[in-house]
Amino acid sequence: MPFLKKLYFNFETYVCVALIAVMIVSLTAQVGVRFLFGGAVAWAEEVSRYCFICAVYLGTAVAAQKLMHVRITAQFVFLSIRARLAFRIVADAILFFFNVFLAWLCFGIVSRSMRYGETSATLGINVAFVEAVIPIGAVLMNWRLLESYYLHWRSGTLAKLVALETEMGLSGKEGGAS
Repeated sequence: MPFLKKLYFNFETYVCVALIAVMIVSLTAQVGVRFLFGGAVAWAEEVSRYCFICAVYLGTAVAAQKLMHVRITAQFVFLSIRARLAFRIVADAILFFFNVFLAWLCFGIVSRSMRYGETSATLGINVAFVEAVIPIGAVLMNWRLLESYYLHWRSGTLAKLVALETEMGLSGKEGGAS
């Protein structure tokens, strides 16, 4: 069971690492063939581009899981922890609903792409499979965001979501939140 639990909590990370490894290998092969033989590997750039796109959109779920996605918090430094937590919850709710909208919108685009069957230039795969990573990433990001809030709530550590400023000594006010 520990293996499955570790796999569940790190699935997106493992996939992103594999995608980045494939991207690096294909780009290295491309550079090596150009340097040694003066030619090119036709598929290498497309593989690296698709791996990069997938790693970026799946990486958003990793950031959401760790509650480390990009945010600006300097304007809240002097608020109490409870007030900072309220603002963070509101901001994450806006992000959640944006991701729902994005997934819904992209699902329509992907389904149209599947219907028309546009294929990539060198690999010959349906580009809808690459486009599908956008709604998948949005749904995974929402899942990991909700999961992180749930785990913090269950353990009584919601205040730790905004404790970074306090730990850095930047906060002027202390207030409890749970």
